Amino acid sequence: MSRNSGNLVYICRCFKANDMNNDLISIARNRAGGWLDEAYDEQTRQEVQQMLNDEDPTRLVDAFYKELEFGTGGLRGIMGVGSNRVNVYTVGAATLGFARYINSQFAGVRRSVCIGHDCRRDSRLFAETAANIFAASGIEVYLFSSLRPTPEVSFAIRELGCKGGVIITASHNPKEYNGYKAYWEDGAQLVPPHDERVINEVKRVKASEIPFGGAPGRIYTLGGSMDRLYLERVRELRLTPLAPRAARDLQIVFTPLHGTTFEMVPASLRLWGFGGVHGVPGQDQPDGNFPTVALANPEDPAAFKMALEVAREVNADLVMACDPDGDRIGISVKNGAGEWVLLDGNQAFLVFLEYIIRRRREEGMLSGGEYVVKTIVTSELVKVVAERNGVACHDVYTGFKWIADAIRKLGAEKYIGGGEESFGFMPGSFTRDKDGVASASMMAEIAAWCRVNGRGVYDFLEEIYVKYGFSRERLVQVTREGADGAMEINEMMERLRREPPRAANDAEVVLRKDFLALEAIDAAGKRSPIPLETRSNVLQFFLSDGSKISARPSGTEPKIKFYFETRVNVNNATELDAAKSTADHHIDAMIATFLPSR
Repeated sequence: MSRNSGNLVYICRCFKANDMNNDLISIARNRAGGWLDEAYDEQTRQEVQQMLNDEDPTRLVDAFYKELEFGTGGLRGIMGVGSNRVNVYTVGAATLGFARYINSQFAGVRRSVCIGHDCRRDSRLFAETAANIFAASGIEVYLFSSLRPTPEVSFAIRELGCKGGVIITASHNPKEYNGYKAYWEDGAQLVPPHDERVINEVKRVKASEIPFGGAPGRIYTLGGSMDRLYLERVRELRLTPLAPRAARDLQIVFTPLHGTTFEMVPASLRLWGFGGVHGVPGQDQPDGNFPTVALANPEDPAAFKMALEVAREVNADLVMACDPDGDRIGISVKNGAGEWVLLDGNQAFLVFLEYIIRRRREEGMLSGGEYVVKTIVTSELVKVVAERNGVACHDVYTGFKWIADAIRKLGAEKYIGGGEESFGFMPGSFTRDKDGVASASMMAEIAAWCRVNGRGVYDFLEEIYVKYGFSRERLVQVTREGADGAMEINEMMERLRREPPRAANDAEVVLRKDFLALEAIDAAGKRSPIPLETRSNVLQFFLSDGSKISARPSGTEPKIKFYFETRVNVNNATELDAAKSTADHHIDAMIATFLPSR
């Protein structure tokens, strides 16, 4: 996504109309003047002129103070008129630049792309706009007939042998946002060197060059046949042949949160044999306004309110939710007291991983060389589970494009799963992005397997903690809006580099990693290289008690994120409550050290 798209409205918040920076106003006026050109449609020109005529320059500056950047994953921003907005012209420029790059990389061979979109306002318009521009650029286009989840589009790129693809989505952002995610021929988002090269092409595009007229003869419609292929591949992930009654008896509540999985997840669950699937009236149809939730994000417990009401009515065993584009999965299960608990992303990853390893071993499907991939800010307990079972665990940067990059380098044959703490898991390599449809299906199987064995999913999680050690994670986000805020965030990172803490919670910092310098430094000052090919502005601190602290500025919002993790050994389930209390105390102490003035 665009590196700075989260700052889209900060200018309005940090400058009042009567003291707004004159340089910014001048930049915005000059850039807006270019949008009065005949290359732009009349309605756009009229709206730009209204902004220019308005005595209050706030709206003008916010819409034009900069170009909406095509970042390493594409575009994301508020929809509307302006260079700093998502509209047919910014989407058009992104598409033409991407098309030019594809043509340069695959000259002399058949070239095609696949395009999908979510439920947001104008998503279909932007998808059709992109299709026309690719087609006019000599590239065949497979355009889905209507909205589809992100993982299915990733799958289709691979299945059809496309050279790239585009998904129009802003994931779980507010309804005012939309986005443009660019994918390469392996079905994964762009990574170096392709990302920077595409960005350079996009920067060279002029509005007058964009071929909006298209070439209809090069555009083909995708529909039910691709859905069936995708769902069949998802079904191949099954690890436990459940008795029909066991599958039928499991009661599942699922909500797409008004998004793209409204048909695909229930269809997949039925294909796996699950009959007791309950929807959430009012949320089970697409609606880009997301009318029943403040935020259509399964990471937010409030998004489960209506689903849990249904769950209590039907005495459900499992409640699941996907975000609007269907890549993230949220999972709620009952604890020992019968209370509904939303698993965090680390906990869900642990449940998926332990189940996959255990069932593969029981079925004789572990032959050696298997591996799992996690992001560097995801729980280290994932690595413990993997390595104790003879499975390698590889760390990558945040974002599933890096998990896909690891599969590209290591091979898909031995891949058994990958995920991140932000509610994303990918159980199969036939997609190369996090997959809410496949994850929901596999979690239903796990819940049924647990039920057959006389326990619940939460009981299974507690078994994992007793077996490998208890781990507690907490994310703290510090928002600093405006130009001054951006400088403050940068200074926070630089201060941690200049004056790194030596201890927290009476535990010594035994290792720190600087992913911008790509070096690790131990307590004695010995430096060693971090074996990664690209740099990222992330700092990590590892403590002698097994705790880990990670700090990184957000790539899409005006905030810095701190990830705290601590470990507590337990001997049995009766010690878990005390372990949770101890872990919370440890994390509070680490926060006091790293964020004393928060």
